[in-house]
Amino acid sequence: MDLTIQQLRIVLAVAREGSFTAAGERMRLAQSSLSRTVAEVERRVGVVLFERTTRRVLLTPAGQEFAQVAERVVAEFDRGIGHFTGFLAGTRGLVRIAALPSLAATLLPAIVSRFRRDHPDVRVQIEDGLLGQVLDRVRGGHVDLAVTVPTGPQDGLGFRQIAVDHFYCVFPRDHRFAAEPDPLPWTELGGEPFIAFDPASSVRAFTDRALREAEVRLGPVTEARNIAAVAGLAAAGLGVSAVPGLVLPLIEFARLERRRLVLPELTRPIGILFDPRRPQAPVVKHFLKLLEEGPAEESPHFVGAEWTNDRQHPADQRI
Repeated sequence: MDLTIQQLRIVLAVAREGSFTAAGERMRLAQSSLSRTVAEVERRVGVVLFERTTRRVLLTPAGQEFAQVAERVVAEFDRGIGHFTGFLAGTRGLVRIAALPSLAATLLPAIVSRFRRDHPDVRVQIEDGLLGQVLDRVRGGHVDLAVTVPTGPQDGLGFRQIAVDHFYCVFPRDHRFAAEPDPLPWTELGGEPFIAFDPASSVRAFTDRALREAEVRLGPVTEARNIAAVAGLAAAGLGVSAVPGLVLPLIEFARLERRRLVLPELTRPIGILFDPRRPQAPVVKHFLKLLEEGPAEESPHFVGAEWTNDRQHPADQRI
């Protein structure tokens, strides 16, 4: 049965109005055209859909069953077209984002909140993961973009820097660093027991580089992958640690003191990673625009972080 949506609409209009004349007026079509269309539908389905009398047109039992199916098909078609129209207009659809855990919890909420005000019917899906997982999600086309930190050139992927954050030493309140002024040189970490992030973390590459440049030899090193674990180990007095500014809000539970680390003055570039070979839906373009603009107002989550809106490729940055 090769039937069109328009044919189904005509059958439904005749059924509702009980008259070819009334249905024609409602659909702004000639009565003769409607009659021919209904006859063609009946020919294709092989049953009579309407009982035609001199006063009224009524559905047959088969026609009632057909009308129920037609109602569902037309309603689903209209919903789909409405969604597609909204997709083209940037008011409907799905934005899929991968992000490092610290960025998903601190940087993204303010942006998603702004996006939601203008696009209430668009779904936002956020997947947090470690650096390698985030890169794999972008490469595999499982997400539209990633908010992450570059640690080297990524062949075939584009990157736009939007912010930087600075590094801080965190330690228990009774540690000797509590008496030291802010900022604190990296060299002060020499000999200190240290809580390091797992090598799979994006933070590790930055801290290793700073310690190497400052020629710092640490004391015993304990590694942890989870941000909360790093904070808990430091709070227990097992060592100090170095964390980026956007991690600080996530470790407040540990009640650690902090000092900004300098010499070298290390910043962590934060940006949008995407595959330029994949077309972007209108809603994704709108979300990208908000990410580049940054939050509408200052947030307490952005301690030690600055919005740069600098569209450099990671190969042009010191990473």
